[in-house]
Amino acid sequence: MSACVPTRAADSTRPERIHQPHSPPPTPPRRFRIAGADLSASIAVFLIALPLSLGIALATGAPLQSGLVAAAVGGLVAGRFGGSPLQVSGPAAGLTVVTAELIHLYGWRTTCAITVLAGIAQLGLGYLRVARTALAVSPAIVHGMLAGIGVTIAVAQLHIVLGGTPQSSVLDNIQGLPKQLANVHPAAVSMSALTLVLLLAWPRIPGRAGRLLRKVPAALVAVAGATATASLAGLTLPKVELPSWSSHALAGLPEGPVLGIVAAVLTVTLVCSVQSLLGAVAVDKMVTRRSASQTRVGRADLNRELLGQGAANIASGALGGLPVAGVAVRSSANVQAGAVSRNSTMLHGVFVVVAALLMVPILELIPLASLAALVMAVGIQMVSLHHIRTVTRHREVLVYAVTTFGVVFVGVLEGVALGVSVAVGVALHRLTRTRITHEEEGGTHYVHVRGQLTFLAVPRLSRVLHQLPQGSSAVVELDGSFMDHAAYEALQDWQNAHCAQGGTVELTGRTGTRITEPASSAHCRCRPWTPWRNHHCEPSASAQPTPPGSRPGGSDEPGGPDGAGGPGGPADATGPSGAGSRSGHQLARGISAFQRNTAPLVRGELARLAREGQRPSQLFLTCADSRLVTSMITSSGPGDLFVVRNVGNLVPLPGKESGDDSVAAAIEYAVDVLKVRSITVCGHSGCGAMQALMNAEPGGAMTPLKRWLRHGLPSLERMATKDRPWARLAGRAPADAVEQLCLTNVVQQLEHLRAHESVARALREGALELHGMYFHVGEAQAYLLAGHEGAELFEHVSAAEDLRHPA
Repeated sequence: MSACVPTRAADSTRPERIHQPHSPPPTPPRRFRIAGADLSASIAVFLIALPLSLGIALATGAPLQSGLVAAAVGGLVAGRFGGSPLQVSGPAAGLTVVTAELIHLYGWRTTCAITVLAGIAQLGLGYLRVARTALAVSPAIVHGMLAGIGVTIAVAQLHIVLGGTPQSSVLDNIQGLPKQLANVHPAAVSMSALTLVLLLAWPRIPGRAGRLLRKVPAALVAVAGATATASLAGLTLPKVELPSWSSHALAGLPEGPVLGIVAAVLTVTLVCSVQSLLGAVAVDKMVTRRSASQTRVGRADLNRELLGQGAANIASGALGGLPVAGVAVRSSANVQAGAVSRNSTMLHGVFVVVAALLMVPILELIPLASLAALVMAVGIQMVSLHHIRTVTRHREVLVYAVTTFGVVFVGVLEGVALGVSVAVGVALHRLTRTRITHEEEGGTHYVHVRGQLTFLAVPRLSRVLHQLPQGSSAVVELDGSFMDHAAYEALQDWQNAHCAQGGTVELTGRTGTRITEPASSAHCRCRPWTPWRNHHCEPSASAQPTPPGSRPGGSDEPGGPDGAGGPGGPADATGPSGAGSRSGHQLARGISAFQRNTAPLVRGELARLAREGQRPSQLFLTCADSRLVTSMITSSGPGDLFVVRNVGNLVPLPGKESGDDSVAAAIEYAVDVLKVRSITVCGHSGCGAMQALMNAEPGGAMTPLKRWLRHGLPSLERMATKDRPWARLAGRAPADAVEQLCLTNVVQQLEHLRAHESVARALREGALELHGMYFHVGEAQAYLLAGHEGAELFEHVSAAEDLRHPA
């Protein structure tokens, strides 16, 4: 059964809706609905946001209510107007150091005014549509900035964990640690230790009970556990103090030196914008990794996200809240909890407002040491070992280290400026540093070029190349990602001269893969998958015809080396042999392209297959339609697929072939001889066979095509069955009756497969899997038949997924 209400074009008893031309159907009134997934996700995010907001406010030295204000505004304003529907905004740990410094220098009311001005600046950047520019910042700088902020947070909060009070600078905090360790507050240390133990142990509870318990956020469990323990034990230690909202301080006019205020606004704008934009991009990546059965969410609009963040900072600053930015922890929890719209983010903001108004007595039981331990753990996690390994692998550890130390010891804006300067210097160094070596082995001269090949390296390259003996065999290995025009011309001139003197030259990449020589202007430059009729380039009279390159792959064409053509499949048709035949000319150009461009690349693999024989893992049964290129849509190579193609991707039932056993023979050979592990039946949109099947008139002459299409009649009957809902395509109904028949035909042919003895036996032994597939030609999108019991649902396959659902 499928998951839709049956609506059949084939049902003649059902009246047809007819709309007049140029008269769109009436749009039903939209009703506000909150999905259950959004409600559960908003609760999970709220439970994480509540303790973290208080902890970040504590770490900055701001009034604790300001963290709640920022969390509520981030959820409601940024959630409503931002461009990333599932990103959750609020007070972020990345802004802790900046905000703490501003409060120390200018006071709380001026800090709120700076937040408002930063929001206005973000609005301006959003209207200028420069959001993508922020992503040009090197990831090493961003991660270094966050690591520096994390170190600063962790060192400062360590004093509160030990029962003391942090200083205003990292150096003062480090110097004061020995004295603080000599005056440890036992109650504060015990509650901090309990918080950290619960925070680390809660996600690691094993078994089924652990899976259930982990639905409660670890941060909430840690703070709640420490609060309950402190209250029951009657410990005396500082706790949260939330003054009356009537005395809450709002933003005032900025007071201080103009240049200092401007620098502060720029710093807050930079950190908020970069963190929010990178967070939006990260949320997009997390959404693409979700299961195809979950509701898809549109990609983030980064310029709108800047506008939403700007509006949130204006509101938060005006209401006496901390600066607002996208928060990775809450956004990740929102996506993992299955949120499907921005309603989850906004609901979490509503819950924060309710908690701030009604839960003050409970919040005032929380020990400050517990919040400090929570924020300290967040700060430590900001120094990511994964990021350190990544920047080391990309040789950018110097940029990362300079940015981190700059943020810790000088300041955020200054540290970022230092990181940018070092990044520019590293890039220039890489651009100008090229290593060229020469060695001879077995009579072949190898020239290795490491680094970017620019005009600065041309003199050294020419000197090495011209030292090679005339007529020798040379291999030039280019290990770089950039070659400018001067280097290109020097290399080509030497290659032409060396070959003219009887030598040979092979250009290879880093892995030894041969690099195809640049084609001359007379050669065709169409892409390998460009159809013949779309070629707009012809060879000159003096040049060898240069057809488009041929992509190495499996059996694209019917009757290929791995394929077996079924009834109705294209025969070995050859066009007229005259010199003026366009089809013959196209075929000759294609063969010539294969011999020149592709054959050298696949010759070794094909030689191995010729020695060892074919061992395909899949039988791929699909339609003979020329638009289906099997190796392209499956990314397969020689020997991967045993392909059977016929009109309509039909599998006749055993004994129904009427003298044509080609499909049954191919199935038996694939299962019993080749021992394939799976069989895939692939249909496609706009199938001419299915259209012919629906439009067939009863009676008339029985042509070969009509005799063949009778094997599709069970699919037509299956679709017309009134107690069987239509199949669905990635959650939507088919576009029309033809598409429905194409989908139903895939399911029906899978049942026909099971009736073949060789297939039934392999299925009983567990040696074979059956798969259904549908390829939408117009969208270039593949769908796999899901393994949901009783459902005919074809699931969308994204570029980030590897779905393997047996039918």
